Amino acid sequence: MKHIQRKTGLFPLLLIAASLSGQVSVKRLNDPSIVAQHKRMTFERWGDWRPYPKYFLGIQTNFAYATVWGLWAPKINRDYKDGDDIRPLKPTGLQNQRFAQLKFQEEEAKKIKAASDTIYKRSVQDFAHWTSATADADPLWLLYYKRMLKPITEFPDTPQNFTDWRLKDQNTYEALSTTGTLKRLQEELDMIKEKYSMSRSMDMPRGKRFIMYHETLIRWRKFVEELRKYNNKTNLLLDYKNILKNHLSTSLPPSWSPASDKQIVHRTMQQYKNKY
Repeated sequence: MKHIQRKTGLFPLLLIAASLSGQVSVKRLNDPSIVAQHKRMTFERWGDWRPYPKYFLGIQTNFAYATVWGLWAPKINRDYKDGDDIRPLKPTGLQNQRFAQLKFQEEEAKKIKAASDTIYKRSVQDFAHWTSATADADPLWLLYYKRMLKPITEFPDTPQNFTDWRLKDQNTYEALSTTGTLKRLQEELDMIKEKYSMSRSMDMPRGKRFIMYHETLIRWRKFVEELRKYNNKTNLLLDYKNILKNHLSTSLPPSWSPASDKQIVHRTMQQYKNKY
């Protein structure tokens, strides 16, 4: 019972103490030296080295100045006072440089994110064309490569005559067959058709498929150009052969034989015997 009465008696005392503490005024610290230091630490002003020195007969008498900036101050304080303006928030301050660099990094991060999103979207689109089942529906195939690679499918796998080889005549076909050129051209044709078949039947990324299309198209153009050159070259050689054959049969008599030295001397003497 006594214990309860003691607690009841302490309660009014606590209320009185709380009311007194609420009435006590808090003095706001406004030290000019601290304010000047705050200005130096931000952006407002560099300088105002408080506390100021006081002199009496040329002798500095302010103990506070002597211990903060003066002779008795630490070396780091004197170096700070005599050093450069290092306000972090001045126009060229370190903190402003960090803010500018941070802004630049944010812009770069946005660009990287946009590029990553673009790559991701492109990868998703390319994945739809990964399989050979969707290769026929690709827009680039429909617009260009289907038309450009169509002659490969129309060319025979194993040409048997000059018509299959797109040659001019049988003589050209025989000339190329005799020299072994047709065998090499057949090997090149097999490689072109095999590469074309792989590009159409294998599962691969869309970009790689079009690279194979392009490589096949380049090899096919070289193959056709080589056939055209052989065709023209063989025709030219055959024309020369025919011309030479015709001239040889008429330019020399059938029974002609070269004259001996004795016959040449005798013919010369008979020609000039009446002139001297």
